[in-house]
Amino acid sequence: MDTLSVTQSLLIALWVAAIMSRWLGGGATLTLRFSPLMTGLIVGLVMGNVPQAMIVTAALQMIYMGVFSPGGSMPAEPSIAAAIAVPVALLGNLQPEAAIAVAVPVGLLGSYLYQFRFFINTFLGKYTDKAVEDLNAKAMSRSIILYPTLASFILFVPLVFIALYLGAPLIADVINALEGTVVIHILEVVGGGLAAIGIATTVYVIGRKDYMVFFFLAYFMSVVLSSLEITMVTYAIFGILIALIFVQSQKGKLTPATETSKSSPSFDDDDDYDDGF
Repeated sequence: MDTLSVTQSLLIALWVAAIMSRWLGGGATLTLRFSPLMTGLIVGLVMGNVPQAMIVTAALQMIYMGVFSPGGSMPAEPSIAAAIAVPVALLGNLQPEAAIAVAVPVGLLGSYLYQFRFFINTFLGKYTDKAVEDLNAKAMSRSIILYPTLASFILFVPLVFIALYLGAPLIADVINALEGTVVIHILEVVGGGLAAIGIATTVYVIGRKDYMVFFFLAYFMSVVLSSLEITMVTYAIFGILIALIFVQSQKGKLTPATETSKSSPSFDDDDDYDDGF
């Protein structure tokens, strides 16, 4: 039975804890937490199979494309989902769609774990209150940065390590035993549907009605030009050029309200003298 070694499980668990504790820095850590791509890369490096890990992670990224957090916890934790689902997919030689079906419940459980981290931080906040009362800058730094980071590592490292070392091979074996049955087909169908929902969520979040034409243009270009095997870099260049053309065409244009106000004279001042006679 293929399994993760102790070192591999520990390295992935440490990476997840670093992200969830925000030890790597505020903005950078939030980006890593929202996107499973970097976690998938780390898992691929640790397990020695980066190409297949990135194929699976790209599928996971689609369901979390519209996930963002204005503050607090999220309904799912993409980094935790990727940390478990990608090793399961590599150990069990799963299709990306099946890995998505594994990642979704794991991500939901990860959100509860992150909420428990907030609960722990409420107790650590007492040290911050005491440091503020004493005007102790070093104690404030320890209570704000060091203690929450250590608490997060203590919380996430053991749980993720156990899930990887004991849980991932077990899940992979169960899925391998179900190979060729209707269960795997259901997992793949559900996984493909979740990816479509993620894309639709992204379009809903960033799409404006006047920009929807660009989404349709991109879709039909990919379909019509599929036989040419154009790379994503080429599509990106096309997108930049189309965006620049659109921006340039909009420069200097006035809105209808502005044009009306500039072209039509105002008679507000004359109204004051209508009753003068």
